[in-house]
Amino acid sequence: MRSALITGASSGIGAALARALAGPDVVLHLGGRDETRLAGVAAACRGRGATVSTDPADVRDEAAMRGWITAAGRERRLDLVIANAGISAGTGTAGAESEAQSRALFAVNLDGVLNTVWPALELMAGQERGADGRRGTIAAIASIAAFLPAPGAPAYAASKAAVDAWVLGQSPAARRAGIHLASVCPGFIATPMTAGNPYPMPSLMPAERAAAIILRGLARGRLRIAFPWWMAALARAIGALPAPWALALLAGHGGKPDFRGQGLRDRP
Repeated sequence: MRSALITGASSGIGAALARALAGPDVVLHLGGRDETRLAGVAAACRGRGATVSTDPADVRDEAAMRGWITAAGRERRLDLVIANAGISAGTGTAGAESEAQSRALFAVNLDGVLNTVWPALELMAGQERGADGRRGTIAAIASIAAFLPAPGAPAYAASKAAVDAWVLGQSPAARRAGIHLASVCPGFIATPMTAGNPYPMPSLMPAERAAAIILRGLARGRLRIAFPWWMAALARAIGALPAPWALALLAGHGGKPDFRGQGLRDRP
């Protein structure tokens, strides 16, 4: 990739993707709300030879996102856009999720993806096709949680399910326009987002390995990149059970920390 734009690039998978893409003659547009951490990621990418610009745009701000993405595409053909920004929270010790937390999760995890992907689709539709036959590639980060009715993180799982379903449903139209649109559904990745999870996380994977899997899947043209495969298969099998059975299986697994437990109060 010659030019890429990544949201949520200040840590975790977004930062790992930025570092994996960085190199000479590569232009990176990195977004993130934590400007200090984002500056550190940008410096690391510049150290690998990339040209880097940063933007603290809030993915919930439709106008700001459209302006940032449009400007990035004017500077140079935009080959790759990754809608990675997201927040994580669940029922915590209370056993129930507040309305404010549910709305905050959907605002970032779903609206934030739409505010990134729609401008990218419109921009790339006007670009020339590259050597790979594509006008561009767009990926949205969902989660294996998208396959489950998770009682411990209802809004998180639902927001990711919506992202996965929308991306897959939109992908044929994107393909007709010459754009590869893909959903990415990772399992447990070692990031600040998972650090506070109070339950076992099987196959916990370094963010760098996740980034390599994602970029390899995008290069191969996969529409859904779900990994590790066994966890994705298990989640889909549980999700396909009758609802009472699936909920009974998932009920004893506890919940993600709520916003208050993460020091986030009622806001992202």
